[in-house]
Amino acid sequence: MAVVQETDYGTPASTDARTVTLEVDGHSVTVPAGTSVMRAAMTADIAIPRLCATDSLEPFGSCRLCTVEIEGRKGYPASCHTNVEPGMVVRTQTPALEKLRRGVMELYISDHPLDCLTCSANGNCELQDMAGAVGLREVRYGYDGANHLDAPVDDSNPYFSFDPSKCIVCSRCVRACEEVQGTFALTIDGRGFDSVISAGTAEDDFLDSECVSCGACVQACPTATLQEKTIVEHGQPERSVITTCGYCGVGCSFKAELRGDQVIRMVPYKDGQANHGHSCVKGRFAWGYATHPDRITTPMIRERITDAWREVSWEEAIDFAAGRIRGIQAEHGRGAAGAITSSRCTNEETYLVQKLARAVFGTNNVDTCARVCHSPTGYGLKTAFGTSAGTQDFDSVEDSDVILVIGANPTDAHPVFASQMKRRLREGARLIVVDPRRIDLVRTPHVEADYHLQLRPGTNVALVNALAHVIVTEGLADEAFVAERCESEAYADWREFIVRPENAPEAVEGVTGVPAEALRGAARLYATGGNAAIYYGLGVTEHSQGSTMVMGMANLAMLTGNLGRRGVGVNPLRGQNNVQGSCDMGSFPHEFPGYRHVANDEVRGVFEREWGLSLDNEPGLRIPNMIDAAIAGSFKALYIQGEDILQSDPNIKHIAAGLENMDCVIVQDLFLNETASYAHVFLPGSTFLEKDGTFTNAERRINRVRRAVAPPGGMADWEITLALARALGSDMDYGHPSEIMDEIARTTPTFTGVTYEKLERLGSIQWPCNEAHPEGTPTMHVDTFVRGQGQFMLTPYIPTEERSNRRFPLLLTTGRILSQYNVGAQTRRTDNRVWHAEDRLEIHPHDAEQRGIGDGTRVAVRSRIGETTLRALITDRVPPGVVYTTFHFPETAANVVTTEQSDWATNCPEYKVTAVEVTPSVTDSEWQAHYREHRERTLGLPAESVETADGAVVAAAGAGR
Repeated sequence: MAVVQETDYGTPASTDARTVTLEVDGHSVTVPAGTSVMRAAMTADIAIPRLCATDSLEPFGSCRLCTVEIEGRKGYPASCHTNVEPGMVVRTQTPALEKLRRGVMELYISDHPLDCLTCSANGNCELQDMAGAVGLREVRYGYDGANHLDAPVDDSNPYFSFDPSKCIVCSRCVRACEEVQGTFALTIDGRGFDSVISAGTAEDDFLDSECVSCGACVQACPTATLQEKTIVEHGQPERSVITTCGYCGVGCSFKAELRGDQVIRMVPYKDGQANHGHSCVKGRFAWGYATHPDRITTPMIRERITDAWREVSWEEAIDFAAGRIRGIQAEHGRGAAGAITSSRCTNEETYLVQKLARAVFGTNNVDTCARVCHSPTGYGLKTAFGTSAGTQDFDSVEDSDVILVIGANPTDAHPVFASQMKRRLREGARLIVVDPRRIDLVRTPHVEADYHLQLRPGTNVALVNALAHVIVTEGLADEAFVAERCESEAYADWREFIVRPENAPEAVEGVTGVPAEALRGAARLYATGGNAAIYYGLGVTEHSQGSTMVMGMANLAMLTGNLGRRGVGVNPLRGQNNVQGSCDMGSFPHEFPGYRHVANDEVRGVFEREWGLSLDNEPGLRIPNMIDAAIAGSFKALYIQGEDILQSDPNIKHIAAGLENMDCVIVQDLFLNETASYAHVFLPGSTFLEKDGTFTNAERRINRVRRAVAPPGGMADWEITLALARALGSDMDYGHPSEIMDEIARTTPTFTGVTYEKLERLGSIQWPCNEAHPEGTPTMHVDTFVRGQGQFMLTPYIPTEERSNRRFPLLLTTGRILSQYNVGAQTRRTDNRVWHAEDRLEIHPHDAEQRGIGDGTRVAVRSRIGETTLRALITDRVPPGVVYTTFHFPETAANVVTTEQSDWATNCPEYKVTAVEVTPSVTDSEWQAHYREHRERTLGLPAESVETADGAVVAAAGAGR
């Protein structure tokens, strides 16, 4: 397959429903009104020369190459800036135009290096192409005068270089940073001949600027001025494979571009329906972990976790694992074994793991990482609306008038969608942010929140009740929507509850710390500002009242009629690439695929007939229950596909004790992660580049994942699970993931219309996809809710038991940062460490001064269950009384201090509220010392010292091995 080259129409498409017919070079062309002449010509395969224009950016009109002649008009208008008119007659090639364009190209080339044959962009350079297109054969101007040919190259960014000697100052990079990304990090400095691209810093380098390395500028650049370093090193790619990113829940489509079997670069796919050709630093550049030396590519086994690993064949490893599981179940019963599915693996692979547990292990002991992130989303939205997923597609935000962001940090955790959101905010949408921390979205270039409700951690439900109280008591509810679409009796009960005085903003102010007037203003804006959309993240779900809060937001949306159309809705921003899919595929112990309870005889019968055996009708163990049972001695075998529960789950010491008490822990992953130190079997997993399948993103969009290179271990994850099932006596047999999807479609009503053929034809599909919605469902609950009528639920605020006190006076909350991802297993093995080489503890200046803590001071963070140490970052992003850290580095082990408190309905851990004390420290914590010793003893991987970007020395598990 050759390199996929998408057509560039020069200017963005018009959305006008009216059409205009014109003539271009004798061809009749009909296009939407508002279309540029340049784009109209391109629809007829007539390419007008251009350099400053590209269809991802608004027209600029600076290069003067795209001039045309139009009958009845004087001069030579720029086709990028000239819109079509009925009956217009356009000529794109005349002797006068040819002379004009050649003259313009001569000026460009006169200040440009003539090194095309050795240039890294040779063969893929628009300047080179345009010189040929205009027929330039010579340059009359010499190089004796002033020029920019000796301008120094900026190599500061680890992923791309900036060579100003090749810059034509077309401004595409500046405009991409503004229009596409919304960071405004670049500018044009100087005037006339002195005009240069500037990153706006003292050294004027990209690394120290506000650039977020999304790659939009690199993609927009028409020359080799901004160029990926991998292209410079390896040359231009030879072929492309369209696939889906393996990082966050946005689900960006990419072209994996290769030379031979080596990935050279990842380029965002313009036709990607989730990202529309945009990307972030992780998806665009941080894919090098796939070939990192730490990658394990040979199966390994050992009798005890203190033994050295022994490399074996796939057959021996699978037989060893199967033998252990059979022996354990023979001695302790079927319920002694279980499985954990991965939110990084495909739908098909996740489906197989839950099938392995239910049909082969004979138990419903299966769970997933969504337990510790968005399980309250599933419970809350299913209760209120009837389905466990968000209501909109990402493009819906373009029609929002008010955006309410609760407990989410889109610019760091979902940056591509954040760029789309910021674009709508710059156009005039209003913004309300609910977060204890001042996230970037509160104030960023040309965006400022109308309200930042900086509440105390753990008081979400009190706040959402106060918003609803204002809307009801001030007569702002959409009573017609409620009467038509919601259960009247449930609404009456809820209304009686919400108008109580204890839910008034004045009463809640003392609980949340948010001024009553700000609560009232935000409520009025949400209720009366037009289309209002809620976007939320783990700051909602990872609380003891996570499910209650999800239902509270659903109440708010129903109360104001903000459901069932574009621009509105309740939208969870899912954290991992397939966390939505892992839930859809039946990864919870009480549900089959499609969120149907295992106790339902009719549903269970569907799978019994498909699989040819009887299935258990009792829910199995959740992850916390598995660990508790292991400590008690009744749970002995665990198959873990692509999850690192020893780093990601709370109360790490408790998790470690459970794993240590098991007789067979099977870890299937890319690297020897933290959990692998307690494993008896290691099975080498495969990355998203090495497999076929599908991911489902946060908007329910099913996207194809396509194999670009072979898995170095020889097997994709679905093949490994299949081999284990067959070794345990199953007759499972699939030749390709498409066959697994066919089985999913046969058994799961929301997927009945999904096929690989349809995905190829449509590009992607948003479930439900069935007879009623054969091409998918972008917007849910349009005329009716899935459950029939919407269900208002009572949401009384119950304070968490995890509270600050004299011993632990601060509240710790955790989150993510842009350059790192989840537990960091992937991004820590890339150059993203340049930006974030360690977890830091954010602390307010007042709290720091009281404790004698300076910026960069090593501090101990201590809770009632554990202690860790890390360096402090003094900032007013957090209010007094609140501290914040990320959890990307195992040597920090933030989850040593998080507690066993969890959501009442789903056991989702309360990561966002932990009472702690912070003090200066000069030594590692007891846990960190134990961690290093245990890792070296069980894995043979010492935690080596690594110098961070600012010169500090920290431990890095198995770095460079």
